[in-house]
Amino acid sequence: MTSAVASIALLALGISPVFAAGKPKVGLVMKSLANEFFKVMEAGAEDYAAKNTDKFDFKAVGMKDERDFAAQVDSIENFVTQKYDIIVVAPADSKAMVTPIAKAVKAGVVVINIDVELDSDAKKAAGIDLAFFGPDNRAGAKLAGDALAKALGPGGKVVILEGNPEADNAQQRKKGFDDSVAEGKLQLLDSKTAHWETEEANTLMTNFLTQYPGIQGVMAANDSMALGVVKALDAAGKSGQIKVVAFDNIPAVQPLIKSGKMLATIEQYGAQMAVLGIGYGLRQLAGEKFTGWVKTDIKLITAKDLP
Repeated sequence: MTSAVASIALLALGISPVFAAGKPKVGLVMKSLANEFFKVMEAGAEDYAAKNTDKFDFKAVGMKDERDFAAQVDSIENFVTQKYDIIVVAPADSKAMVTPIAKAVKAGVVVINIDVELDSDAKKAAGIDLAFFGPDNRAGAKLAGDALAKALGPGGKVVILEGNPEADNAQQRKKGFDDSVAEGKLQLLDSKTAHWETEEANTLMTNFLTQYPGIQGVMAANDSMALGVVKALDAAGKSGQIKVVAFDNIPAVQPLIKSGKMLATIEQYGAQMAVLGIGYGLRQLAGEKFTGWVKTDIKLITAKDLP
């Protein structure tokens, strides 16, 4: 059992206080539900909520795509208007989301920041102090990047597909990949964003293949983009020849890893992350206080880790 999974069991045991106003209302605000990672997160949270209907009421919402920031702002504001007690949020933009979240906090809502850390300076400027419950994205990306560096050896020619530049986790994963490039003495040909999106990644990778015919490896900042990369490699007849690593371990990439079309990804336990967020929110509502960074688990996933 991972520490994240073990924590869920402990949190479940800890959700026992009697709240004065009856059952608390918990809202989960995710990023794009077109991204399978957040579908998995939503399913995990819904399953947990269904098993705890006596303890809290629950609603989950997401965005239509990764740059639909306005939808996240509206969701936060709607939960405040509807007098939700707890909002668990994976911000799409680490700076822009601070303002609506600060309004929620000042309205008396317990806000739990998961998955993507809010910008520290923006939080200070807004006068809020929120803990971050999430993985070490830089360390995770380096695990994946190191696996690629080991497979290619010094001098290996690689490209990076970055996530949304406005999101802290995208910035941290880029840094982790850069760490692997430097330490593994890889040759970085190019690094551009595909904004977490599959089709945008497909187009970008198709262009990379034309620009840099000597590409040997790809570092994609999430699995959704890796799907687009593999699609481009399939079309070019280069699947399995160019090694691909990514981040999230969504179900769709597991057959690609087993077949050799991808080398590795990073498991960050998305379903459990939302559950942890709910649990920590209920504990904070009951009087506990959390600050700083509460790290959640990561694990490198290769073919040998899959059934």
